[in-house]
Amino acid sequence: MVMRDMAARPARAVGQFVLMAAQTCAVGFTHPLAWREMLIQMWFVARVSIVPTLLLAIPFTVLVVFLFNILLIEFGAADFSGVGAATVAVTQIGPIVTVLVIAGAGATAMCADLGSRTIREELDALRVLGINPLQTLVVPRVIAATLVAMLLTSAVSVVGLVGSYVFAVFVQHTNPGAFAESLTVLVGLPDVIVALVKAALFGLSAGLIACFKGTTVGGGPAGVGNAVNETVVYSFIALFFINVIATAVGVKATA
Repeated sequence: MVMRDMAARPARAVGQFVLMAAQTCAVGFTHPLAWREMLIQMWFVARVSIVPTLLLAIPFTVLVVFLFNILLIEFGAADFSGVGAATVAVTQIGPIVTVLVIAGAGATAMCADLGSRTIREELDALRVLGINPLQTLVVPRVIAATLVAMLLTSAVSVVGLVGSYVFAVFVQHTNPGAFAESLTVLVGLPDVIVALVKAALFGLSAGLIACFKGTTVGGGPAGVGNAVNETVVYSFIALFFINVIATAVGVKATA
């Protein structure tokens, strides 16, 4: 009996998460949006995420481009170094680095805030007053995480390309004109759109997971801490699953 309950608990949690996600989408499309709360959350997520995201993007991109350029130099194709920089910065590093920071900084703060409100029974008080917490608290945070993820991905891609250019040209002595000309060999507008869609899905999943863990927390302050830790872990797991699926679909769509 105990083993059966332990096996059923994850399935029950997944079902509750899917139900909350569906209700959040329904409320977001059918009720007035809490614009003020959404703007506050967007500013908060951007404020805590933008500097770590940009600082993390530079070493990630430069390291990959450095190794890629070594291989190109060995084959005598150093003029195509821009291909690797564009592919890495736009299609992979940009969305992934963005959501790693958003999940580690923004989503955890959302979960802690909602978890604190939950254990203080503020959400129950809202329900008693006839106010839907999904409409006033969850939807603005999910939309904020989604939009900020898309915006930060664009900034990360630009910073990654600039850092790759500086490193390839001034350290590995790649021809600057050839680097710039080869940027669009494999990466075009469809790939940029796919990267933005991936970033939106990453931000959406991180926001939903954070809000779900925050609104279903139990066990007092210790439960809030556990929920914050679980938010990071589950967001990273969702990131890699979404990245594999979205990358495969994007390759088929842009082929």
